[in-house]
Amino acid sequence: MKKEKIFEFIQKQKVAFIASVDDEGFPTIKAMLAPRKLEGNCFYFSTNTSSMRVGQYLKNPKASIYFYNKGRFKYEGVMLTGTMEVLQNDEIKREIWRTGDTMFYKKGVTDPDYCVLKFTAARGRHYCDLKTESFEL
Repeated sequence: MKKEKIFEFIQKQKVAFIASVDDEGFPTIKAMLAPRKLEGNCFYFSTNTSSMRVGQYLKNPKASIYFYNKGRFKYEGVMLTGTMEVLQNDEIKREIWRTGDTMFYKKGVTDPDYCVLKFTAARGRHYCDLKTESFEL
């Protein structure tokens, strides 16, 4: 499948699963709202600076994200592997901020507990109709 089709599929999904590596080297996974921004091979998520996952990414940036759609007769999934950065700069925080975010970050866009996760994909796997395909990005 072409990269353009894969990214079209990703943009239609409402949920993403993000994976990090814990202190003992085990993978941990969390469901998140879809990325707020996609730019090339980079995906931007908002999260709490105080979260366990942010701490894990600061220690080990290896990461994976997964998107899927389960239809009545068809299942499709895309897994991407790469690295995750924790961004604290005001420019990107303002860019992906949404009005309803004050529910989670009481001090607004400058809340110290608000940060951005930037995932940069290096490669991936696509699954659909009993076929799996690996690809480089």
